[in-house]
Amino acid sequence: MRAAVVFVLLAGPAFAAPRTYVLPEDTSAFAPGPNLETVQQNCTACHSADYIATQPRMSNPRAFWQAEVSKMKSAYGAPIDQADMPKIVDYLAETYGK
Repeated sequence: MRAAVVFVLLAGPAFAAPRTYVLPEDTSAFAPGPNLETVQQNCTACHSADYIATQPRMSNPRAFWQAEVSKMKSAYGAPIDQADMPKIVDYLAETYGK
């Protein structure tokens, strides 16, 4: 009996069918703007352009986006190079701040 249990436990994974997941296509894209490539390289690793497009519009967009980019790096651990942060803020303030 023990041998049968061991066989099932060891052989079971060998007979399991592989799973395939199909992710939906993106439904939005980042708007054209300065430093777009930097934003695409840094931001899309964690979220789509939809996330940025749904953020509230503020009276001081540069301060808002500076705080958001800083939060992504410090609170969420986004692997953003320090040199890219001003470029990302410029893009967001210019493109999504109006």
